[in-house]
Amino acid sequence: MERRPDDRYPPAEPYEHGMLDVGDGNLVYWEACGNPAGKPALVVHGGPGSGCTPRPRQDFDPDRYRVILFDQRNCGRSTPHAGAPATDLRHNTTGHLIADMELLRVHLGIDTWLLYGWSWGSTLILAYAERHPERVSEIVIPAVTTSRRSEIDWLYRGAGRFFPEAWDAFRAGVPEAASDATPDVLAAYARRTESPDPEVRARATADWCAWEDAVLSMEAYTGPPPYSGRPGRARLALVRICAHYFSRGAWLEEGQLIRDAGRLAGITGVLVHGRLDMGGPPATAWELAKAWPDAELTVIEDAGHLGGVATSRAVRAALDRFAG
Repeated sequence: MERRPDDRYPPAEPYEHGMLDVGDGNLVYWEACGNPAGKPALVVHGGPGSGCTPRPRQDFDPDRYRVILFDQRNCGRSTPHAGAPATDLRHNTTGHLIADMELLRVHLGIDTWLLYGWSWGSTLILAYAERHPERVSEIVIPAVTTSRRSEIDWLYRGAGRFFPEAWDAFRAGVPEAASDATPDVLAAYARRTESPDPEVRARATADWCAWEDAVLSMEAYTGPPPYSGRPGRARLALVRICAHYFSRGAWLEEGQLIRDAGRLAGITGVLVHGRLDMGGPPATAWELAKAWPDAELTVIEDAGHLGGVATSRAVRAALDRFAG
């Protein structure tokens, strides 16, 4: 199918969708777009907790791909929703999400699939692929992260060297934190987002989003701020789940995804990373590419975490190549 003038494919509406019972009282929303007989591809959204959106559908040729999108536990259209303070997040961990992806693959009758995702989605993709390499055909990742504690520390403390006034406000939002150490600050935010007091939850959510937006403030984007501009319920769910994961190191051993990248041997990976990514500097993408035998890394000189035209074109070129 020919692409539009902006180099993206026309919007493709889902031809099928459903709610998958993954246990623990959780239902995960999923949808399928494109060609039911096409090459299977799974879109893994970021956050954690941002939910999937229609936009990634346009990165795939709808004539050649069977594109699966899903909302990870407790966000988007999955239930129960983390925007409700009574929702228990105990059964929302990286291990649970890996199991959900595998259950979805079996449910849809897919043998192997291409994995595509960015930011937190890249962490989840790598964790899944290293657990189930025989189920992965190719991987495409813009904005590479592995959620090492060192990366989390940079995003929620180290980047304050460039945005000191914003980090000072972020730290001031949790005066009860035992220290300035990142785990203490993030754990304090996690507790506040669990508070029965709606004003406490709202203030913590606003403070967190203000920091995230500050880190992205040097990037060009249109529309509302990427974090603060989300609807209220979605914004609370995103912050709750982010704090829940990052205060616990995403339940990963430090450095395990790069350490175990040899398990991806035989899987072609395309990594696209912005040189100016303030939230996730390109060192992580570089280290991963060195450890992964079949990875190709492209660094976009004028792009940040949100990417841009050159990032999108590199991603779509890879997806077109893998479509067969």
